[in-house]
Amino acid sequence: MAWISLFIAGILEVIWAFSMKLSHGFTKPIPTVITLITMIASFALLAFSMRSLPLGTAYTIWTGIGAIGAFLVGILVLGEQLSAMRVAAAVLIVSGLVLMKLSAN
Repeated sequence: MAWISLFIAGILEVIWAFSMKLSHGFTKPIPTVITLITMIASFALLAFSMRSLPLGTAYTIWTGIGAIGAFLVGILVLGEQLSAMRVAAAVLIVSGLVLMKLSAN
């Protein structure tokens, strides 16, 4: 259950990062509210998962899901630049996440 909660927390992190971008510095009310709600839910699920997962593992996986998710949303939704260097960085992040998961148990 901790891993499922952590995965959902990571997805919520992507959502709040995207809605924060859409809020234009918290000047647009609906994206601002979405940001705050998903941020609170993401932190709550992260805290829940940390009850049974090591801090380093849980936090690394959570931020990694958020980083890769935001990277993909930026490219696929916002039209941000896709370059070999950015893809290489994303591959390294995913590699680190896999190693962190494998080292957890």
